[in-house]
Amino acid sequence: MRIIAVSTLKTFCESSSAHMDAKSALLTWSGLIRRADWTSPADVKRDFGNASILQGGRVIFNIAGNKYRLVVKINYPYRVVYIRFIGTHTQYDAIDAQTI
Repeated sequence: MRIIAVSTLKTFCESSSAHMDAKSALLTWSGLIRRADWTSPADVKRDFGNASILQGGRVIFNIAGNKYRLVVKINYPYRVVYIRFIGTHTQYDAIDAQTI
């Protein structure tokens, strides 16, 4: 899979010293995603059992022991993962994961 906007993850980690604990987890996550070849949400669930599948190709991943939420949109035919949001649970609660 190809990841679009990896810079969003880097910016998030560097935006606050409180977010530095996410860096290692996000590096691991991005490495797994790059090696993945998903054709459906079932493939995502196979690799990430705790991922939440939403409508329209949206998926929510728990990062750093569920301290952070990562929302992506996946284009399965083109094998592209678009980073839509990364933040704490409080920040996540303030967004609509279906439309962000």
